[in-house]
Amino acid sequence: MKRIGERVSFVDQPKKLTIVLNPEDKFWHKGLMGAWFSMWLTIGGVMTWAFNTLHLNQQEKLIVIIFLCFWLYYAYKVGKALLWLIWGKEFIKIDQDGLTYKKSIRGFGKSSIYFLENIEKMETVFPKENSFQAIWENSPWIQNAERIQFHYISKSIRFAKKLNEKEATLLFKLITKKIEECLKKK
Repeated sequence: MKRIGERVSFVDQPKKLTIVLNPEDKFWHKGLMGAWFSMWLTIGGVMTWAFNTLHLNQQEKLIVIIFLCFWLYYAYKVGKALLWLIWGKEFIKIDQDGLTYKKSIRGFGKSSIYFLENIEKMETVFPKENSFQAIWENSPWIQNAERIQFHYISKSIRFAKKLNEKEATLLFKLITKKIEECLKKK
């Protein structure tokens, strides 16, 4: 097994290339996200208790229901981001069949296969330094900061979450080289 930086490992065999990308391993990100998520769950529990216990009029019940819908949406999003930071991985496999991509949280996730003949215009994507997008993507609760993308039929497929420029460039070269090798063998 070889490595590109701290987060990317790969095994390059004659017939296939297997890549594993781990999320950033920053303890303070996980700690802050865990504390924030715990507080958010506590707020939701208190609001649910208040809704079921207190004698509220119709308008107050409506306000609490709307708040709980908002609360549930963010509980889902932040919970998913926290699980990604703790147990998430991206798996990429390139072989004669195609490029297989899986975003996994503790082994759960859906694999998608993309046939090599239909992959077009693979490129690296980086936001401009000090732009709003760069600052936004640097936040620990943001999951979608993919650095490599390609066009597949009519969709844009992105992967390689939050890699730095050096890691993403080396990974991009490795992937494009293997895709070219596989296409020549067909």
